Amino acid sequence: MDQEQMMKAIVEEVMKAMGQTAVSSAAVPSPEDRNKVDAGSYPLGEKIPDRIYSRTGKRLSDMKLEDVINGNLTAADMRISPQTMEMQAQVAESVGRENLAGNLRRAAELISVPDDRLIEIYNALRPYRSSKQELLDIADELSKKYNCTVCSAFVRDAADVYEKRDRLRQD
Repeated sequence: MDQEQMMKAIVEEVMKAMGQTAVSSAAVPSPEDRNKVDAGSYPLGEKIPDRIYSRTGKRLSDMKLEDVINGNLTAADMRISPQTMEMQAQVAESVGRENLAGNLRRAAELISVPDDRLIEIYNALRPYRSSKQELLDIADELSKKYNCTVCSAFVRDAADVYEKRDRLRQD
């Protein structure tokens, strides 16, 4: 008997002992489903504030206005974490908004990239601003330095499309 079946059997025994009927397998979430959210968790800040953390590890439910006034919370403490972005993506998926979920996941990847570098990359992605090699170097940087694999693939695709459409900078 695997661990999930054993857990289900234990829960069913407890429920029977309490005078209730058996529990369906849906009532015992798998480990990967325990942390998932859906539209019922939205808005996250109101429904599950104890699960929302900032980039610096501050819990949303612990953030108070007086802490901002006293200087105990900084702008860095207000930045969203990749985990919160993932929860937002799960909410979007749960209501059939796959494109929005993908955008949120790409944004979550980019959280680790410094703002000034993001602006430089944005400008480099504009037509006629970069050579193909410069775009490929940016893709490598995103992948290797910041672990942004999805965004790195996006920049590689952009380099190929710009090449086909003659939108690369001519040196």
